[in-house]
Amino acid sequence: MKKSIFVLAIMLLLTSTNLSSKSNPQPSSESPTSIGMVIYSNDVETVWNAFRLANYSKNQGDTVQVFLLGKGVEVDNLVNDNEDLKQQVDAFLEKGGEIQG
Repeated sequence: MKKSIFVLAIMLLLTSTNLSSKSNPQPSSESPTSIGMVIYSNDVETVWNAFRLANYSKNQGDTVQVFLLGKGVEVDNLVNDNEDLKQQVDAFLEKGGEIQG
């Protein structure tokens, strides 16, 4: 009888420990995030802000990939005309960011 109560007590303890660890599924604020960004615009300010966010995220240790879609594929032409945008794109690529299109 004492043995079965002991086994039951251990099972309850293990179950409650397992449930308490699952009740807080929030990731640690220190864990990196994977971010996929779609740029669908050829507006210089919009594209500049997107790359600014991408650079901020890279500086925080996140993995960032940018996909150019629609008018977004014109980023190469925009970079030739706008030095501020060129700096953002170059910084993103230097940090290991990926641009796909």
